[in-house]
Amino acid sequence: MSTSPMQVSEARRFQQLRGHLSYLKLNDAAEALNRVLDQARTERMSLTAALERLLEIEVEATEARRLAARERFACLPEPWTLSDFDFAAQPGVDEKLIRDLATLRFLDDASNVLFVGPPGVGKTMLSVALGRAAVEAGNRVYFTTAADLAARCHKAALEGRWKTCMNFFAGPKLLIIDELGYLPLPEDGASALFQVINQRYLKSSTILTTNVGIADWATAFGDATVAAAMLDRLLHRAAVAGIDGPSYRLRGHRNQAETLRAGVNARVS
Repeated sequence: MSTSPMQVSEARRFQQLRGHLSYLKLNDAAEALNRVLDQARTERMSLTAALERLLEIEVEATEARRLAARERFACLPEPWTLSDFDFAAQPGVDEKLIRDLATLRFLDDASNVLFVGPPGVGKTMLSVALGRAAVEAGNRVYFTTAADLAARCHKAALEGRWKTCMNFFAGPKLLIIDELGYLPLPEDGASALFQVINQRYLKSSTILTTNVGIADWATAFGDATVAAAMLDRLLHRAAVAGIDGPSYRLRGHRNQAETLRAGVNARVS
């Protein structure tokens, strides 16, 4: 059976259109082209509606790739979101403040957030939850511990890459520095931390979690001048959330143990 010139023309046009999409690196749109054309024919979609649907597929795929790239860069240690945090179990947390921070308005002002309290009360969980919200809103975020940041800066200084290292920590819209005070910083660690915070001052936001009360920073970090300068820049625009309550993590471990114990007792009985 012969093929009509019109059919040949349509087939060629289809292949050319796929080729154009691929050339422009609109690969998801190219892959979906046949499906969208069938849908347009079945549902009698207008040319505009069909084109909008095709580009919507490409936009959604592009956004998904960008989100995945931001998540990889952020290095968040857990997939926590704010909905995972049990405010009722941790009365030491100012829920109204946390809900306000979750709007991410503090990023627009280049403000900082300090979570201060003993181990296990949920400081890291809240910082990660805010970090994830920032990532999903399209911002570059990076998570590190204070000890890792100090070690990275120290290594960069030895290798002559200090400026590159500083540029790296200056880049993210939100930098999360976890566990300040949990481990002693090396001799130049407090200075490196100050320089990171100083270059981000009034330009981008930092979330910092610490078990050291603000009044004790000078003693904890061994250099009263550096500690005072660091606090001056951190607190100029900052929300301070002091969490003084029961261990959130310990409660979780106890609940898990009770669940396991109940399961064992049920099987025995």
